[in-house]
Amino acid sequence: MTSVSSSILTALGAGSGIDTASLVSSLVSATKEPRQAAITNRQTLNSARISALASASSSLDTFADALNSLLAGTGYSGTPASNDPSIASVSALPGGTPTGLPAQIEVRQLAASRTLVSAVNANQDAAQGAAATVGIGELSLKVGNGNPVSITITAANNSFTGLAAAINGSGAGVTATVVTDSQGTRLMLKGPTGAANDFSLTTVSSTTDGTTGADLSQFAFSATTPPVGSRMSSATEPKDAVILLDGVEQHYAGNTIDGAIPYLRIDLNKAAPGTNVTLATTEPTTSMRDLLVEFVDAYNTLMKALNTATSTGTDQSNAGVLNGESSIRDMKRQLSQMVSAELGGTGAYRTLNDLGVSTNRDGTLSLDTKALDKAIAADPKAITQLLNPSVRTATNIGLAGLMDSVRDNIKKDGGPLAATQGKYEKLAKELADQLDKLDMQMTNYQEQLTKVYSAMETRLSALKATQSYLQQQVALWTKNDN
Repeated sequence: MTSVSSSILTALGAGSGIDTASLVSSLVSATKEPRQAAITNRQTLNSARISALASASSSLDTFADALNSLLAGTGYSGTPASNDPSIASVSALPGGTPTGLPAQIEVRQLAASRTLVSAVNANQDAAQGAAATVGIGELSLKVGNGNPVSITITAANNSFTGLAAAINGSGAGVTATVVTDSQGTRLMLKGPTGAANDFSLTTVSSTTDGTTGADLSQFAFSATTPPVGSRMSSATEPKDAVILLDGVEQHYAGNTIDGAIPYLRIDLNKAAPGTNVTLATTEPTTSMRDLLVEFVDAYNTLMKALNTATSTGTDQSNAGVLNGESSIRDMKRQLSQMVSAELGGTGAYRTLNDLGVSTNRDGTLSLDTKALDKAIAADPKAITQLLNPSVRTATNIGLAGLMDSVRDNIKKDGGPLAATQGKYEKLAKELADQLDKLDMQMTNYQEQLTKVYSAMETRLSALKATQSYLQQQVALWTKNDN
């Protein structure tokens, strides 16, 4: 209501004796409140449906993700282990279960890097030695087949410390350290491991320090053509790690190997030619029986929540918020089909039904543990591969793979669940627009009523003035007659 109409309403009632402001307000409320209540009631129900659908979708994700996480853990697949970790230790990599175990590995050689050391600067004081000048100019540092990088020394960084900082900051992968001991100060350089990762330092320009005679070219180095004037010596040479894995020789640039066995990291800790180390997987600490018990419990929790949301109740007042919703019926249908879906394409056991899992009338599952125990006793390896295969294939997807496929199909774009969520979100916007429209209509209605009653007040005031005039005239006439 505008300030003008407020002033009018405040003024009303002065001549008629009727509280027209209150009357207008009551008429507007009587018209607005039933319509507003109908819209807000629909909003409440629609919001509850949106929330329930989001909860169902989230619960499905939680179920599928928890199952994947559970089966990816070492409890169901065992832990990679080495019988001599001092030579080679192992750990699982994310994304799958190591295959090809057990395996035999012989560490014939560890990977090493080029290590260079400069001639000794005789100053044995650590601070003074590190500050000793090295010469001004530019070196070119190149690692393997990479592009050379510039190492520039000026008056501002003309010291062992400055040269080390310039090399470390170049991003070439060579580490520089200033070492000061009882012999004096030296510059030590260490490159990346691997035979292909040797490095060289080439003098681009050098200006000899007139006071100390320091010359930057003293730090130049090349394994193929030793530079003239260089005072760098090689302490170690770069080489690859050499292993024999199940009789096959393999070379790697580093001592951490991620690609030799799928989903397994091998850390080479010591060369031991002639010694075979066994890499294997420990026995799972949790059985397939435990897995199915947990699966059925989690499945039933999800199904009971869906049953509650879709229950018919005794009447509409206590029916589930998603009662009659076809997308949830479709979700329940697809979930129920999991017990008969094939997890593996061969063998006597292919489905959850074959392992003693059955569906109850309310959609929840029951597990016949005696039938499951019998199946596990008959062929434990087959049951393990059926439920949690080492490698998922199109014909052996495992329990987690089946759950993923059901989840993806239920939540796919354009599917029943997505369509229903879109429908209710659209309705939420429409109802909000209806409330805005109702507010505007009632504002206009209030202004119309205000005008009507303002006009009525004017007419009543005029009638009262006429009445007063007539009463005065009658009184005069009566007095004259007396």
